This record gives sequence, structure tokens and C-alpha cells, in this order.
Amino acid sequence: MSVRFALAVAGAALIVGFGLASPAAAHVVVQPDPATAYTLTAGRLWSVVAALLGLAGVVIGGLALARSAGRIGTGTGRRGGIVAPVAGLAGAVIGGLVVAAAEGGPGTGYGIVGGFVAVVVGLIAMVLGGLALARSRRTG
Repeated sequence: MSVRFALAVAGAALIVGFGLASPAAAHVVVQPDPATAYTLTAGRLWSVVAALLGLAGVVIGGLALARSAGRIGTGTGRRGGIVAPVAGLAGAVIGGLVVAAAEGGPGTGYGIVGGFVAVVVGLIAMVLGGLALARSRRTG
């Protein structure tokens, strides 16, 4: 998989994510009553999706970092070092959109807590992927 292809796929995913997030954000804004603790609102759903994207990036980045050190497998970890920051960036951007669209605090159903978690986990995934890329360039 070439870097150009990975960047094109990441760009397309972000564009689609922005396109899908705006109707969800609009739905969250017009929601009149506060949600109960067990209601899965659009904001909560998007924050869960963003957090899972970031978590996938953390797992892939950690594996790529371990591979680039030569402890697991024979690969250089370069592919995972590219995928992890892309997944982390997507999770952080979607989480940021959820936080920006939220009009209430925790417990109101806007998904603000999950959005903040997604931003943090996405940033961790980007750092792990960057470290794996830097290490794979050094050793490979």
C-alpha cells in the first residue's frame, strides 16, 4: 500500500466523516429534552465511534512500535506507523466535532465526555504512530 493511497483513503474518510457528522450534530442541537443515562443519542453514538477509531489507532500504533523494535514479527512497523496516526486523527477530529456541537455538560446526552476521551485517545494514537514511523526509518 503506497503512502499516496493511504493519504487519499484518509482524506476521503475525513470528508465522509464531516458529511455524516453535520446531520448528527444538527440532530443533537434540536433535541429538546435532556437524555436519560441509558439513552443512546446521536452525540453519544458519534463519540463512541470516535473513541473506537482512536482506540484502534492506539492498538495498531503499539503493535507497529513493537514490530519496529524487532520484538514481534519480522516487519518494520512502517504500515502500522502510517495507519495509526490516520485512525487517531479521524478519531480526534470526530471527537472534536462532537465536543464543539455539544450544548450541555456531562449527562445531557450530547456525548461531550466521550468526545473528550476520543480526542485524547486519538492524540495518543498519533504519537504512537509517529514514534513507530521514526523508529522504522532509523532501523530500516
